[in-house]
Amino acid sequence: MPWQGNICRKPLAGAFLLIGMCTGTAALAVPVPDDAAQLLARAESVRTSNHPEFVSILDRLDQQIASLSLEQQWHVRYLDAWQIAFDGNYTKAGVALKAIAEQSPYAPFRLRATATLINILGFGHRYEDGFAQLDQLDNLLTKVSDKEARFYAQGEAAQFLIIAGQYDLAGEYAEQMFQNVPPGKSACKATYMKLHALFHASTDRVEQPQFQQGIDVCVQSGESLFANALRSDLAGLDIELGQSENAIKLLQAHYAEVEAYHYPALMEFFNILLAKSYLKQGDLTRARQFALATIANAVENEFSEPLIQAYDILYQLETKQGNARAALAYHEKFMASDKGYLNDVSARALAYQTVKQKLLANKLQVDTLNKQNEILQLQRALDHKAVETGRLYIALLLTVLASIAFWLYRLKRSQLRFMRLAQQDSLTGIYSRQHFVDAAELTLRQAAKSTRSACLLLMDLDHFKLVNDTYGHSIGDAVLKRTVAECQAHLLPRDLFGRLGGEEFAILLPECGPALAREKAELIRLAIAATPADGETRDVSISASFGVASTDRSGYELRQLMIDADNALYRAKRDGRNRVVYGEIGDVSAEPKADTGRHVVNNDLGNMPPHTGIVS
Repeated sequence: MPWQGNICRKPLAGAFLLIGMCTGTAALAVPVPDDAAQLLARAESVRTSNHPEFVSILDRLDQQIASLSLEQQWHVRYLDAWQIAFDGNYTKAGVALKAIAEQSPYAPFRLRATATLINILGFGHRYEDGFAQLDQLDNLLTKVSDKEARFYAQGEAAQFLIIAGQYDLAGEYAEQMFQNVPPGKSACKATYMKLHALFHASTDRVEQPQFQQGIDVCVQSGESLFANALRSDLAGLDIELGQSENAIKLLQAHYAEVEAYHYPALMEFFNILLAKSYLKQGDLTRARQFALATIANAVENEFSEPLIQAYDILYQLETKQGNARAALAYHEKFMASDKGYLNDVSARALAYQTVKQKLLANKLQVDTLNKQNEILQLQRALDHKAVETGRLYIALLLTVLASIAFWLYRLKRSQLRFMRLAQQDSLTGIYSRQHFVDAAELTLRQAAKSTRSACLLLMDLDHFKLVNDTYGHSIGDAVLKRTVAECQAHLLPRDLFGRLGGEEFAILLPECGPALAREKAELIRLAIAATPADGETRDVSISASFGVASTDRSGYELRQLMIDADNALYRAKRDGRNRVVYGEIGDVSAEPKADTGRHVVNNDLGNMPPHTGIVS
């Protein structure tokens, strides 16, 4: 499908239909045959490598459609629908593909149409419909033995699941692709899907030599676009492992080649990886250059992780240079794009769970109907029996009703559990970012009606990145849990407490004035800074910086409160960390504690917004 989304958390999904157009390559001139079967075979072979020739062949086939066999007519009909999707008319293409999937008497074309339709639904962010079609595709796969159709369908399924963030499921489809590589074709696409899904599921699941082997497979088969996509993942892994120099060499060596594709999605990813690498190297000029290039290549009206990271890097650079106005502007763009991206992530997760619940409910309904049919059959057989037989019928009926009640109870409990998970941060158990924002806006509206004061605390753990780098992420997670516990000990039931991301937290204190808010922030700061007596984090000292904003100065709009609290938090970081700042510059309520002799992190990037990784 033509690429219409981002490349980091929906990485390179849709590469199949755009390979020819993006790379700017064309197949060698081959005489176009006259026979319909040969025309169809030629159209299939050149549709992604020589698209103009494909369109020309398709026009000839459309003109002689009446003279074709029924199977050939359905084949042309599918290629017409594919071309409509290639042109970007997803609504019209969706109607045509759905008709083929439902009406064609040939299972391979039903399978291919369903797979292409899933691709379209993924790019249109219609995740729930896409998961529903994926269930139909699984049913069709059991009826089709044609390797080429199966290979294509499994590739589309894998790429849709990568878009939707279901990486383990995507990896299962990629494994199936290896069993259906068509004769004479390369396993490059299957290799890419497998490594890509493994990398985004967890960087620990794939190693650098595996990427290089995949790149070699794609290079040998002439699949340069997939080879460069794997190189981008390899560069991302290099950065994760602290080998930014290797990432720069790899990306720069193939930058001109990718630029020649005229493929914004892959270019956007190359640019942000270079920006991050140069930032780690301390080359701020090139970091800015490639961050701006990322924004310039971003897909309009789409929120991708490369775009979010580009705004974050520019915010850091402007902050380092003391350009407060420009830094604030980039920070606002970062917040807006991050919120839009997280909304899409939530939509994917919700769609997946919704379809799972629907399938479970449908299965329950089918089971119930089957049991009801069994009961009716038993009832007819028991009409001539005595009272004892009637008692048996009643017992069976009660058993069925109990079974239905049990399944309904499990279904309801599963739905409630999913709702709780959507509202809670999975690590700490406090409000997630989106739920905190929703609850805070509601609380502020109520406070505005009663003209009661409220205060917002933004808290950021100092030097937390070095804790992860020094002790590992498991200790970092334990530190976050310990910090949340210390905060909760000083909060009231009505106070709102949420994790914005990484090591950044927010607390909304309703019916609280500035003085009390500063006092409470100071109590929490002291509690966090206290050395733990025991536990797995006993060797880790940590402190936190606080920015405080109140409705007395900032008004009741959450956005303004966040900006003012963030500015105060920035001053706290700038003035030495481990302190509470409210109001004008210099209005600091606490100084850092003396050195306790334990290891204290020192990292200039400790006050930056959380980094979510290269791709997910």
